[in-house]
Amino acid sequence: MPDAPSIPPATGAPARAEIGVIGGSGLYALLDDVTEVTVQTPYGPPSDSVFLGEVAGRSVAFLPRHGRGHTLPPHRINYRANLWALHSLGVRQVLGPCAVGGLRTEYGPGTLLVPDQFVDRTLGRAQTFYDGLPLPDGSLPEVVHVSMADPYCPDGRRAALAAARANAWEPVDGGTLVVIEGPRFSTRAESRWFTANGWSVVGMTGHPEAVLARELGLCYTSLALVTDLDAGVETGEGVTHAEVLEVFARNVDRLRTVLFKAVADLPAARDCVCSHALDGLETGLAGVPEPPAAG
Repeated sequence: MPDAPSIPPATGAPARAEIGVIGGSGLYALLDDVTEVTVQTPYGPPSDSVFLGEVAGRSVAFLPRHGRGHTLPPHRINYRANLWALHSLGVRQVLGPCAVGGLRTEYGPGTLLVPDQFVDRTLGRAQTFYDGLPLPDGSLPEVVHVSMADPYCPDGRRAALAAARANAWEPVDGGTLVVIEGPRFSTRAESRWFTANGWSVVGMTGHPEAVLARELGLCYTSLALVTDLDAGVETGEGVTHAEVLEVFARNVDRLRTVLFKAVADLPAARDCVCSHALDGLETGLAGVPEPPAAG
């Protein structure tokens, strides 16, 4: 991979990382030494500073998806800036934990699902780097079509599944995450429709993260923590924001343990579908890997 674009240097540590984690501050709060780095991107500011630390001997960049004060709703997150910021720091593998609603009664609160597919039901999010529109620096991205048949990294999924099992948390291996615009929750009719389609869980942030990661040649793995049964799955008043936060808080410690184990077990060398996503394509974007020279 060619060198990533330069960014403002971090204080006391090199501003580089090999693995990215997009999630809340609770996922890195217990690290002994974290360096905060401000990253500029051609797409504007990311959700927050990036926090650099070390887990099991691996350099990791943590990015609060909603901002450290949870001030950004799902539809206002600058997903392009977030993925670009991680890429510019050297990140090539990304873990994306998220809170979701279960669409089946067996996927109740506390279930950990590692999806292998997603369905996009969002409305107006910027979801590509390759729109052919000029950037502030004058560069012009090509119109590039990247395969998303299998949107999640197979190596990352194996590491996540093994990490959960190693911590006595049997995960659901595979399933479809349907991503809605938010910030509202689903109606009962929508929820029942999602279930009738055979989809597994519903969330608000899994797209376009996975797509943008693939467009940069990054590996992306989602770990979906079920915080509630969605409105159409059971009777009652439906899911509340307070319920989601309470269940997530109750599970954040073991989710962090699983994430850190997955970080440790991610392969050091990549040869997966993600790492070859841009083979044969010319992106037109500075700092994004170009195809290897012929011969």
